Amino acid sequence: MSNRDLPLIMGIETSCDETGVGLVRGCELLGDEVASSVEQHVRFGGVVPEVASRAHLEAMLPTVHRALDSAGAKLSDVDAIAVTAGPGLAGALLVGVSAAKAYALALGKPLYGVNHLVGHVAVDQLEHGPLPKPAIALLVSGGHTSLLLVRDVATDVQSLGDTVDDAAGEAYDKVARLLGLPYPGGPHIDRAAREGDPASIRFPRGKWGDGTYDFSFSGLKTAVARWVEDGERNGSDLSVPDIAAAFQESVADVLTRKAVDACVEHGVGTLVISGGVAANSRIRALAEQRCAEAGVELRVPRPRLCTDNGAMIAALGAEVVAAGLTPSALDLATDTSLPINRPLAV
Repeated sequence: MSNRDLPLIMGIETSCDETGVGLVRGCELLGDEVASSVEQHVRFGGVVPEVASRAHLEAMLPTVHRALDSAGAKLSDVDAIAVTAGPGLAGALLVGVSAAKAYALALGKPLYGVNHLVGHVAVDQLEHGPLPKPAIALLVSGGHTSLLLVRDVATDVQSLGDTVDDAAGEAYDKVARLLGLPYPGGPHIDRAAREGDPASIRFPRGKWGDGTYDFSFSGLKTAVARWVEDGERNGSDLSVPDIAAAFQESVADVLTRKAVDACVEHGVGTLVISGGVAANSRIRALAEQRCAEAGVELRVPRPRLCTDNGAMIAALGAEVVAAGLTPSALDLATDTSLPINRPLAV
């Protein structure tokens, strides 16, 4: 079967503050449009659920139309609708699922409620082709830090470890606030760290050698806060680039070490790093170094595909359709805490 004979999947993503719509055939990305409400949340220092939900309502139709235009397609060309059913913010998820149900009903096409987190893994296929089976996936974002064993992205995803407190992206946002850097914190800390010395401060490595694949960043955040407080109390000249670099080194060190260790222990030759924090330059560089040393292939989607988008939901939808899984019912419910081992919500 040629790629043009594969079904056209429209994916809708509204789990947080970005309205994403993507169009995918197999592993080919045809259209990808995102409307972000991040600027509306900056003054609050974090996402306000009600503001995000209203922004999704306003952005949904224009984003669908832009995605179709960029793909050179019409709504009638769509063969199935995939939508994020969870995890995510309750109101935000509801907007996306309601829109997907309306499109599915109006077009007479099947509906698939899929897992936002697994979508972050599936999206890599749009850049690097079919995912080797099995693969290890490190998912790092504002709300999640997970290490996964992926035997089949549509049907068999197992959690090896998760964060026990703050996610990596959440820690970046909190440390950025301590350093007087804007929200969202990840890109600003990454930029500041390029001018700093990562060896200038030895911040703690949470759950470094505990024998698990779990993560913890709350203690690291507290250590940075104490360093800043002590420096201000003593009148020291605090170097934001040095603090940013040392903090970032601690995060990257733990993430990449545990991810590569998991590959070696499970005899898996491919590591996928995905999620918004995967765009971080130090995490990418250290992962490349450690994977090369361990003989592991590293796959990281381009930054545009790492952040929340509709393409990743369409990519997972394409895999679910190819696997012949039963479509979701039109009374599909959202699940704010949908577990990682359920790529398809129902």
